[in-house]
Amino acid sequence: MSDERTSALHSLSIDRDEGEKSGGPGWIVVILAMVLSAGIAAAAVWFLRPEPEPVIIVEEAAAPAQSASLSPVNSESSSNLRPAARGSGLVASGYVVARRQATVSAEITGRISEVLIEEGAVVSAGEVLARLDNERARLDLNLLQAQAASASARIRSLIAQRDEANTQLTRTQRLIETGFASEAALTSIQSQRDSLNAQLRAARADSAAAQARVASQEDFIDRHIVRAPFAGVVIAKNAQVGEILSPVSAGGGFTRTGVATLVDMASLELEVDVNEGQIQRVEAGQTVEAVLDAYPDWRIPARVEAIIPTADRARATIQVRVAFEERDARILPDMAARVTFLEDE
Repeated sequence: MSDERTSALHSLSIDRDEGEKSGGPGWIVVILAMVLSAGIAAAAVWFLRPEPEPVIIVEEAAAPAQSASLSPVNSESSSNLRPAARGSGLVASGYVVARRQATVSAEITGRISEVLIEEGAVVSAGEVLARLDNERARLDLNLLQAQAASASARIRSLIAQRDEANTQLTRTQRLIETGFASEAALTSIQSQRDSLNAQLRAARADSAAAQARVASQEDFIDRHIVRAPFAGVVIAKNAQVGEILSPVSAGGGFTRTGVATLVDMASLELEVDVNEGQIQRVEAGQTVEAVLDAYPDWRIPARVEAIIPTADRARATIQVRVAFEERDARILPDMAARVTFLEDE
């Protein structure tokens, strides 16, 4: 019984020598698997890591961009910064304005029958811009002209009657000398002549009044024509044919107060606002360099025309008028500009 137990226990024991002999190749497989797993993990880490190259490229591109942002101070393309780089002038901003600008209208109220201009048209002084309907005014003129003609005809009739009375008076005086006429006849003829002279004077006065009414009506008809008060350029067309034009605002949006806006381009200048704390650096006649925002590479010579003797308390600025030394068609009203008041070094 003990032998059976001993053999059973012996069967359950592990033979270390046999295990080492039989398990040698298994350990090699395990080692190879571990190495392979480590290689796969390293490859995964390699492929999944963030790329360092874009960071290096961005850093290299950032340096030129920074230097480029500083370089335009002395370049021609950044003219807005160039005046400030001089370090010897006060810089201010403003707008181009016209000293002579007008909204042209008629002196009377009427319906527009013709508009002869468009935006951008160059007109001379006295040129016709528009016409109002003057049919009723011409009818009144015809009536007044007829009345004036009637007054002139009455004058001619009275002159003929007076001449006849003078002839009769001369004949009567001769008849009185020969005794063929009485003094009563002479007195009657003299009275008739004097009355005709008085009527003639009144008729002439009436004729003068009629001619004055005709001239007044002709002037009224001429006021139906809208003319340019000065030479310039039309920058806005404010009315159309058929609209009512009036020199005063009436009738709401159905009445126009002007036909066109006219600007004298020869009167263009700059109005700039200077901080009142820097106004002591500006004086009349001072040399100025102007740069329009529309043409940053174009420097326009100018000078200080006048310093307006009042300040804006809200903005703490004083307005300065700057006159251009040269004229150019590129300079237009309401353009924004920057000016540098040059100082003697």
